[in-house]
Amino acid sequence: MLSASKLKSVDFYRKIPRDLTEASLSGAGLSILAALAMMFLFGMELSNYLAVTTSTSVIVDKSSDGDFLRIDFNFSFPALSCEFASVDVSDVLGTNRLNITKTVRKFSIDSKLRPTGSEFHSGTIANAVKHDDEVDTDFVEGSLPLTSQHFDKYVQLFPITVVNFYAPWCSWCRRLKPSWEKAAKIMRERYDPEMDGRILLAKVDCTQEGDLCRRHHIQGYPSIRIFRKGSDVRSDHGHHEHESYYGDRDTESLVKTMETLVASLPTGSQHLALEDKSNGTKRPAPSTGGCRVEGYVRVKKVPGSLVVSARSDAHSFDASQMNMSHVINHLSFGKKVTPRAMIDVKHWIPYLGINHDRLNGRSFINTRDLEGNVTIEHYIQVVKTEVITRKGYKLIEEYEYTAHSSVAHSVNIPVARFHLELSPMQVLITENQKSFSHFITNVCAIIGGCFHGSWNP
Repeated sequence: MLSASKLKSVDFYRKIPRDLTEASLSGAGLSILAALAMMFLFGMELSNYLAVTTSTSVIVDKSSDGDFLRIDFNFSFPALSCEFASVDVSDVLGTNRLNITKTVRKFSIDSKLRPTGSEFHSGTIANAVKHDDEVDTDFVEGSLPLTSQHFDKYVQLFPITVVNFYAPWCSWCRRLKPSWEKAAKIMRERYDPEMDGRILLAKVDCTQEGDLCRRHHIQGYPSIRIFRKGSDVRSDHGHHEHESYYGDRDTESLVKTMETLVASLPTGSQHLALEDKSNGTKRPAPSTGGCRVEGYVRVKKVPGSLVVSARSDAHSFDASQMNMSHVINHLSFGKKVTPRAMIDVKHWIPYLGINHDRLNGRSFINTRDLEGNVTIEHYIQVVKTEVITRKGYKLIEEYEYTAHSSVAHSVNIPVARFHLELSPMQVLITENQKSFSHFITNVCAIIGGCFHGSWNP
């Protein structure tokens, strides 16, 4: 059996001689310093344990094959009419969606980007506008040619003036001309301008009267506008109140429309005719020459393009006169991250969210120094970023992008094109898991070290 003296030799907590336990002034000073050191080091260790640290890695994008990417946008085009503004989407897999309207809204704006009214509704237009089957080259011109010198005089002279704004080089205008002149002749015979004076059919050559056509925001040819006496005298910031005709262009349809207009005149205010009873063939004309296009589209996660352009299946455009200058009020990708979530994340990832809307507020203006036929192109590379918490929960998912812009001359109609290139890689930011046992070990080391140091002067 072990003796008592041998057992005492393994005692870790031996008694200290009484003469060493007497208090002294120097011992008190060392004890206070040791306590302060322990408190400071404990606070530092606790702060380090509570602090959020992350690790960043680049991995292959984990999106599934059927995932779509949402693109939110808000563009202002001071020289593109809402009448023809179109948002198109295409990609390398063959997707080609033209004139998206379900998720896109348009508002008329003036040259200073100020809104001039409520939302502009394009309405439903037939896929094919009807023209006369047989082109009659032997016809008598029945419409009255108007110039800027006497345009306003005739518009205010007749209760209804229907004007065909055209360009001689336009193929659609050439198809319309015979039926327009026939309809004008028929209406002149039925409602003699000098004897009856209720309606007048006229025409304006926009290659000769450019200023007059620009004043009425004519961008596509032919444009048939309906002016009513007394309703087009207001011109605030270039605003005009009249209608555009989008119906069939054969003689019978034109005459029927003119008869409907005349029938609306006898009773009440002439403004009653603004009520659309023509199944969408007549709608208010754009009040100004600019348009703000806003909304969103969903695209596949493959290289593609978002294009804003002037588009119509029954109009021609003069590429040399098209100005696709624009201001990007907003452009972002993916789901919207709430401001609260972004603020919380920025506390420990301050660089996150810097480039998710980097084009916001940028202006791309064609000052005409480059002449006409100028397409403005943006090359955008998009990278997905995910933030994962220590428990594996996805805190946020955002898309950041870089952008490079340029202008290019084109033989086609100028557009504003956004080339989209999605990176096959994604950035993964993960919150690091900290060990509680490591924290306790360090705390014990601090207490033991300071306590032992204070006993060994």
